[in-house]
Amino acid sequence: MSFPNSLTILRIFLTPVFVILLVSESPLYRQVSVVIYIVAALTDWYDGWVARRYGSQSRWGKFLDPLADKILSTAALFSFVALGLIDAWMVWIIVCRDVVITALRSYGEWTDHPIVTSKSAQAKTFSEFIVIYYILLLYVAGSIPIVRHEFAGTLETLMDQRVLFGMMVIVTISSLVTGIMYLVDNRRFITELYDRTIQKTD
Repeated sequence: MSFPNSLTILRIFLTPVFVILLVSESPLYRQVSVVIYIVAALTDWYDGWVARRYGSQSRWGKFLDPLADKILSTAALFSFVALGLIDAWMVWIIVCRDVVITALRSYGEWTDHPIVTSKSAQAKTFSEFIVIYYILLLYVAGSIPIVRHEFAGTLETLMDQRVLFGMMVIVTISSLVTGIMYLVDNRRFITELYDRTIQKTD
């Protein structure tokens, strides 16, 4: 297995560790969860850089890399739901959209028919990560006694349910819109995929 692919696998294995630490009652474990998440996220950038720099890109890597990204971000969002920070229905919309689009992208990479990510989809992903980091960092900061004592009012304002709800609404709407745009822009590929599937079942 190539080094970039090993980093991708590492990101997947780090995901449950991150979740367990984040939802624990220990402030220390929660702080460690932030480090784990950042390390896991950095492997996404680094494995891509290594693959491009040394020409070690592979079909398997192109298939697995976006899947690992979504596993990490989905785990973070559902962790926030479990902690009562955001609403589950919005997360389900985001996750269902990501499952469909990631499956199409991964299949396209696997069959050498790559689907180009649009600028709007990239903006959606960026906004999603911003929200995840926002909630994660502030939630963990609130579990640190000295920070909670010094900045209790600020943390309460920044983590107000109305603020989090508004941020998640933006991400949810952008997920729906970009998901529909993905399907429309790649309708020819989807039609060909459907036709091949029907032929195989006949």
